[in-house]
Amino acid sequence: MSDNDELSHTPKRDDGLVALQKDAPSVVLKTNNISKDYTLKKKIIHSLKNLDLEIKRGEFVAIMGLSGSGKTTLLNILGCLDRPSSGTVLLEDQDVTDIPDSQLFKVRRDKIGFVFQSFNLLPYLSARENVELSMQGSNKSKIERYSKAKELLDVVGLSGREDHRPQQLSSGEQQRVAIARALANDPAIILADELTGNLDGETKSEIVRLLVDLNLKKGTTIVIVTHDEQVAEATERILRLKSGRIEKERKGNLAKKKEDQNYLKRKRKDIAGVGPV
Repeated sequence: MSDNDELSHTPKRDDGLVALQKDAPSVVLKTNNISKDYTLKKKIIHSLKNLDLEIKRGEFVAIMGLSGSGKTTLLNILGCLDRPSSGTVLLEDQDVTDIPDSQLFKVRRDKIGFVFQSFNLLPYLSARENVELSMQGSNKSKIERYSKAKELLDVVGLSGREDHRPQQLSSGEQQRVAIARALANDPAIILADELTGNLDGETKSEIVRLLVDLNLKKGTTIVIVTHDEQVAEATERILRLKSGRIEKERKGNLAKKKEDQNYLKRKRKDIAGVGPV
């Protein structure tokens, strides 16, 4: 994928969101020494082993590993869909490890956006209605939910397709709806599980570019689990799991892009500070 590739609909930078993020905790998600054990046929399976992880605000992180390495288990724990056997999970400085299930669903609804490989759209609802549905239970009025859904579908490049049902949309368009739905409640973090697994090569590249644009221009914090090396390379940080532990960590292509952008910003400030000679 070329760094110069552009979408026809790219998210505009949200300066209000960036300002808000400056006041928010710099670490969105943190695990402290978490382990996860399962019992299978009287045998204990150690899916995660004393794993420490920090996801900083505005990061785009890929988690990779062979089947059975623990990556899906880790994503489920990060998304408050499962609990660790030991250790703690902090979401925006709040310990969510032992929150009762009756309250945990609110944490998932308000602070975490999910994107799945199979889209999980309701077939009898339009694209807009699928996005609106995720805002049920929030403080938004019906008009606000309608407007927000329409706005987000425009952000992901689906303006004019709001009233189409999933079966009238391509796989790539359905995944864009799923991304818009994940953004609906302004979550602290987006978690995606093999979101390009059902897409062809060209559509996969478009979805990855959309996520990169959201990260760069909206400051959206994203963690994806993927088997795809090309998808992982497009992110900022790549974690490789093996036997329930982080075996390797390295930078992705987005890290270099952000470093270059920061360098240009510093140069502009230096030039602006010189003033007229």
